Amino acid sequence: MTVLKGWRFKEHSILPGFGLTFGFTMFYLGLIIILPLSMVFINTASMGWSDFWSTITEPRVVASYKLSFGSAFVAATINAVFGVLIAWVLVRYQFPGKAFIDGLVDLPFALPTAVAGIALTTLYTTNGWVGKYLDIFGIKVAFTPLGVIVALTFIGLPFVVRIVQPVLINMDKEIEEASASLGANRWMTFRKVIFPLLIPAILTGFALAFARALGEYGSVVFIAGNLPMKTEITPLMIMTKLEQYDYEGATAIAAFMLVISFLMLFIINLIQWWSNKRHA
Repeated sequence: MTVLKGWRFKEHSILPGFGLTFGFTMFYLGLIIILPLSMVFINTASMGWSDFWSTITEPRVVASYKLSFGSAFVAATINAVFGVLIAWVLVRYQFPGKAFIDGLVDLPFALPTAVAGIALTTLYTTNGWVGKYLDIFGIKVAFTPLGVIVALTFIGLPFVVRIVQPVLINMDKEIEEASASLGANRWMTFRKVIFPLLIPAILTGFALAFARALGEYGSVVFIAGNLPMKTEITPLMIMTKLEQYDYEGATAIAAFMLVISFLMLFIINLIQWWSNKRHA
């Protein structure tokens, strides 16, 4: 506050106050996120516990859990490794076509998932451009769990790259120079100095890629082949229930997926918090 000749004037800001912005934030989140998610649990609550349990533990549904969570974890792990490598190349090196390659990273964001699924299926069938060469070695991709992993890796790559890139850009190169001056080679510098600083960003990218992969439908449903007990993902089981007008069954599976996904993301965030605290 400023005082002028006995009068008090409040300092005004061009931005709204905390109360207004916080209220709008909660209203927007409630309308867009909390309300739709609450309807899932409300519809599920209309089922009895025995019906709910029998629905989420059907052998066909359990098989879809294993495929969805397992393939999402593997795909997110692959992206965590190669996403860091791609981000490193894009940040640390200059080469012809760099801007084009940097733009390609965002292609899975812009490409409709159904188009991505059809394109991947065409590439990896036994008669496809890539699949016919893999078939020589007995490797089947399309219509197998491996095809699901390929599709989920494709749609999750940008998350890791775009999270790690800013960290590398803002990283002080003096710490690398100091490490080199103390006799550390490049691998030791990366392992002891650079990698610990990247861990929080890598975990964040991993969590985002994992969460995105769990709910993916369009790019997976074509290349998976949807073979019962083998290549059916959980989102497909939810769609199947909806097509059969079994809304309670669909919401029961969705609610179970939400709870498990939240727990896994919570654990990942705890690990990220511990890593930040350790390297603070």
